[in-house]
Amino acid sequence: MDKLRKRFAPDRIAILGGGPGGYEAAMVAADAGAHVTIVEDKGLGGSAVLTDVVPSKTLIATADAMRRVNASTAFGVRFGESHENDYYETEAWADFSKVNERLLKLAHDQSSDIHTTLEAAGVTVVKGKGRLVPPHSIEVTDPAGETELIEADAVIVATGAHPRELPTAVPDGERILNWTQAYNLTEVPEHMIVVGSGVTGAEFASAYRRLGADVTLVSSREQVLPGEDADAARVLENSFARVGVKVASKSRAESVERTEQGVRVTLTGGRVLEGSHCLMAVGGIPNTEGIGLEECGVEVADSGHIRVDTVSRTTANNIYAAGDCTGMMPLASVAAMQGRIAVAHMQGEGVKPLKLHQVASNVFTSPEIATVGVTQEQVDSGKYQADVVKLDLATNPRAKMTNIREGFVKIFSRKGSGTVIGAVVVAPRASELIFPLALAVTQKMHVDDVASTFTVYPSLTGSLSEAARRLHLHVAEPGE
Repeated sequence: MDKLRKRFAPDRIAILGGGPGGYEAAMVAADAGAHVTIVEDKGLGGSAVLTDVVPSKTLIATADAMRRVNASTAFGVRFGESHENDYYETEAWADFSKVNERLLKLAHDQSSDIHTTLEAAGVTVVKGKGRLVPPHSIEVTDPAGETELIEADAVIVATGAHPRELPTAVPDGERILNWTQAYNLTEVPEHMIVVGSGVTGAEFASAYRRLGADVTLVSSREQVLPGEDADAARVLENSFARVGVKVASKSRAESVERTEQGVRVTLTGGRVLEGSHCLMAVGGIPNTEGIGLEECGVEVADSGHIRVDTVSRTTANNIYAAGDCTGMMPLASVAAMQGRIAVAHMQGEGVKPLKLHQVASNVFTSPEIATVGVTQEQVDSGKYQADVVKLDLATNPRAKMTNIREGFVKIFSRKGSGTVIGAVVVAPRASELIFPLALAVTQKMHVDDVASTFTVYPSLTGSLSEAARRLHLHVAEPGE
């Protein structure tokens, strides 16, 4: 790409897509004084709010609430009126109609809040399907079939992605589901077969089991969560085994079909699984087909993703892209950052390019798995020279008080300098615990900076500083 391309401060910015990449960019651009128009046909927030992150994490929150209720007997909590016989309930149950009603309402309310916030900031919201028109405008077709042309000085494409489907396992929305259809169920599935052991599949498998369903997870790899830290994946696999999630490892689903009572999943090798429902979690496809990218000179990869650089530029002048339609990490936080970076760059402001190694991510299983920076695999392969300390949470006093029996903190520091370059946290609410370590990675802090920072006693964060103190010994005495 032409790194000498002249930047300018556009007066008119048009954004195609209302997900995190789109609405975050719209807010920043409006604050900068630009006239901003955002085009969205399904609802502001995109799939992150309407069909993916918000509803799925709300479902997971319900499952976690049930886990905590069912585990509360370990704290001496008892349910029921008959204390003489020490009678108590240990099995909560999920009213699935209420669960789904709540999560869909939360998604709708969040979308409405985004809409209200954008309009209050002066952003024009246009409902309809958009298509790029050279050199950088958007033609919109509204629900009535009427079209209008939105002329702009610069465009941001943030069209997201949709679930990938297999021709031999086409979702019907009733028994065979993709992740957008999982909230149509009115009862907890009797036996949910989840195909795909990546983040989405692992999260739904964990949630449905906690909600009371029998679960079988079909994994094409030997390890669940093949892209995650191997130690963390083992903890999750042990957790799955303990709560009864069955894993069909090194298997692929060749076909999924409806039966009179449920579904039949045929695996490679001929093995057949019978269940009541099947959830397909086999990745996503970017929403880039038929939106005029080629006509505007925007290069698209073989996978369908828009090629962008680290400041969100495409191969076409004054056209940027953000979110799952690009080849970057498919996370709402990354999409939002891409959108903000795009606006800053086109406005000619000083901008820090996107650095994926600084991205903190989380798998919302039980327990959660949070990561940032350098990975164990990169250290083992020799790509990075690092000292590593892994500290189990079993000895943490707060963990004992709250009956946390599994999980760990792992920190990587650059060999020789002691700079924090990566971390893994496996624990309940790991998504909240990773932030101080992400801060350390981003700000290139020394392990002693983490070790010498006060933590509350007792707390799980105490294990973060303790791991850093142990790393200090490695840095100070490398011969040990």
